[in-house]
Amino acid sequence: MMVKTGYQMAVLVIMVINAATVVSQNLEVDVGLIVNQVVEHHLTGCHLVLITTTQHSRLFSRIIRHMSVGVEAGVVVEAGSVFSENQLTQDHLLRGLWRDTRTTCHGLILDLTTTTSNNTNFIFRLTEASSLWKFSEMRVVLVGGKAGMKDVLLHHGLRNTVHVLYLAITDLTLHTPPWHTNSRLRKVLPQEGIVSERVWVYRRCLYCNNGEMDVQLILQKNLTSLIQQPAHLFPEQFHNLMGYKYRVVALRYFPYMDYERDRDEPGTTVTPKDSLDVRILTTLASVLNFTYQIHERSDFKWGVPTNGKFNGMIGELQREESDFCMIAAPTPERLQVIDYTKGYTPDVMITLSLKPTLLPENLSLIRPFEGELWVALLLSVVAFGVLMWVLQKVWLWAAGGRSVKFNTAFLYGWGALLEKPPPVPSVTVSGQVLVGWWLVFCLIITTGYRSSLIAHLTVQGKSATLEGFMDLVQRDNWKWGSEAWFMTGVPLEYFSKHTDPVVQKIYKEMELPLVKEAFEKVLAGGYSFISFKNYVSVIIASSYSDSFGSTPFYIGKEEIPIFVVSGWGFRKGAPFHPRFTQLIYRLEDAGIINYWNKEVMARRVRENKAAAALDSQASLTNSIQTDNKEVVLGLNHLQGAFYLLFLGSSVALLSLLGENFVLFRYSNQ
Repeated sequence: MMVKTGYQMAVLVIMVINAATVVSQNLEVDVGLIVNQVVEHHLTGCHLVLITTTQHSRLFSRIIRHMSVGVEAGVVVEAGSVFSENQLTQDHLLRGLWRDTRTTCHGLILDLTTTTSNNTNFIFRLTEASSLWKFSEMRVVLVGGKAGMKDVLLHHGLRNTVHVLYLAITDLTLHTPPWHTNSRLRKVLPQEGIVSERVWVYRRCLYCNNGEMDVQLILQKNLTSLIQQPAHLFPEQFHNLMGYKYRVVALRYFPYMDYERDRDEPGTTVTPKDSLDVRILTTLASVLNFTYQIHERSDFKWGVPTNGKFNGMIGELQREESDFCMIAAPTPERLQVIDYTKGYTPDVMITLSLKPTLLPENLSLIRPFEGELWVALLLSVVAFGVLMWVLQKVWLWAAGGRSVKFNTAFLYGWGALLEKPPPVPSVTVSGQVLVGWWLVFCLIITTGYRSSLIAHLTVQGKSATLEGFMDLVQRDNWKWGSEAWFMTGVPLEYFSKHTDPVVQKIYKEMELPLVKEAFEKVLAGGYSFISFKNYVSVIIASSYSDSFGSTPFYIGKEEIPIFVVSGWGFRKGAPFHPRFTQLIYRLEDAGIINYWNKEVMARRVRENKAAAALDSQASLTNSIQTDNKEVVLGLNHLQGAFYLLFLGSSVALLSLLGENFVLFRYSNQ
């Protein structure tokens, strides 16, 4: 056995030879030379795989002899011996059958010497096991007798192959040279003129029978001239699909896919509504002339793997129960079982919360400075009073003179900070220097406080915004959630497999309310909704915005792109996948898909508002206030000053009562 492997496959020729030599009246045709002509015109430089059902084939010896030129690599396999090996050997051979990266095309020649059902089963078992059905862009040519021709062309093992030909060779009635004459078929056949009447070329077309697969007789000519007309042998089959009906599976996810269910039971067919995927599908159907039937996935899941088997929409494609699905995202596991086409820019995951609320006015007097600055300022006043008192004590001890009380030094520091200092308590140079620098310090502090206070009084402050996951977990008693469908595909894999402790905490404490319930919880406060940006934007604009676009909700700036791309999934090896991909890419490159996406969202918002009969002048709770109006300070702005006055008066009253109590006690002693 000679084995040389290759990977990429552009062309595949299956030559099912009904007999190594077609014999009638003791005459034979050199089929090996015919195969050589096919390879010479169509497979030059390709990797060839030759599979036979017999251990000793005269045909293969002649094929190999004629194919020594122009063939990069080759494999010869006896089908029966492959299945007689253990499973490990079979897997090793089948994995390496097509993987030769030195070539850009492949060819497979099958020798069905004996026309028995057992040998036919060996052939198609081998093609199925080698994943022939995954490569739709293959050119398949079968050579054999007319008996059973239609069954072979329509066999399930060739279901995804676009180009399939069958060369039916019957008995020859005119004299043909035997093996040993060294004649050449290309010289004899034109002279005799017999092959044109004895070679029938049939083609399997995918959609010619009102959209169904069928067999057509296309040629009855000399094989040499047949080879020279490749355009007629392998025509394009995806310009007109003749009304073929595709089975499509989908889940509702606006603005990409939307529909109305035809019945209430799970898995029912649906009637599509205006959405991005529906527009793309309608355009493709009009261009390629096909129809479709869309049904909803019964378990309402996109699909996650379990031991290599997917559930949801991806599982339906994996089992080839549907032809393709609407909005889906690729993952390494999914790409092993489906084909994929990028359609549009993916949506991003965001957190939805209430907009920042206005801060209470009674704290406006202390809001200009942060808490640590207030503490530092208080400590500075105390430190100044202590230092002033210590300097005077040291001077009194060294040179004599009058002393300064601690409360006098402390009150001077406090008065200077309020821009109303009492007389300077220090009579020493060191104390005066200290006072001078303290006055400079007070000038800076009071100037900063005054300007900040004016700003806070005229523009009311707001609470901090919630931008992402980190902000959620840092809030005390904060909760979050998402819809149940959100956690059935790629988002579920993102959260369940992420190693970041913050993401793990979000996933562990995630609630799964309905979308209406989630928005009500957000409005109630202390709650955030995790979803996709375009999805929630339509809901907010439709039901939670006034005529000016004001809304009580805030979308965090932290956008998490958990999808690489978004598009459609196809069953593995679907022959129409390249053509669909080509047209979708044209729509994207022309900017039509992005335009449709914006138009679909805007149209749905208008429809929802019209249906709900929203009051165009309504104002929502917590909506954005206008900040460009002049602000007139009122009692609510300066209530903090009155609170301080009342507090100071109360402290003074308590001090007076304390002094009177002490004086009364001492006077009675």
